[in-house]
Amino acid sequence: MTDSALDTLLTRYSVGPKHLVEPGPDDAQLALMAQAALRAPDHAELVPYRFKLVRGAAKQAMADLFADAAREAGKGEDGAALDAERALRPPVTVAVIARIDLGHPQVPAHEQWAALGGAVANFLTAAHALGFGGKMLSGAKVRHPAIAAAFCAPGETLVGWIALGTPARKPSGLARKPSATDVMQDWHPPCKP
Repeated sequence: MTDSALDTLLTRYSVGPKHLVEPGPDDAQLALMAQAALRAPDHAELVPYRFKLVRGAAKQAMADLFADAAREAGKGEDGAALDAERALRPPVTVAVIARIDLGHPQVPAHEQWAALGGAVANFLTAAHALGFGGKMLSGAKVRHPAIAAAFCAPGETLVGWIALGTPARKPSGLARKPSATDVMQDWHPPCKP
């Protein structure tokens, strides 16, 4: 039998925004998710990420940014309306922002990126443990200058958004995932000539 933390990890699945409904997590639940994120592997006080909660009127402002980016990309008004609707769909959206210190004397950039990935995984696992569904989303929008500037301070990188809410239904069949043996193999030293 597994303990509850391991069971939560082994049963978590991603739920995209079109399958998320109200209610979304409240402030106390979001605080627990942020606390879980802070328990990811880290380097003392170095926290190479931050989260920005998008709610209320800010959701419409984000949808407007997405629509403008779609127009600039040549998607036309239909594409702009679709991208705006996608931004409004999840009950709660959390922007994920990297604050990578390229000149840090002890922690190379790749370790900071790994800490950010662990934080996002912990955030989503905590959401699942609290009964919510979620998914990390990114794509071309993270590189759009106006969108990135709206979320980031100088020197930061917009990584994507976490969509959160209540799953509309349990998945009928989880997508096939690689097996543990697909990702964990014995290392064999190279043969010497």
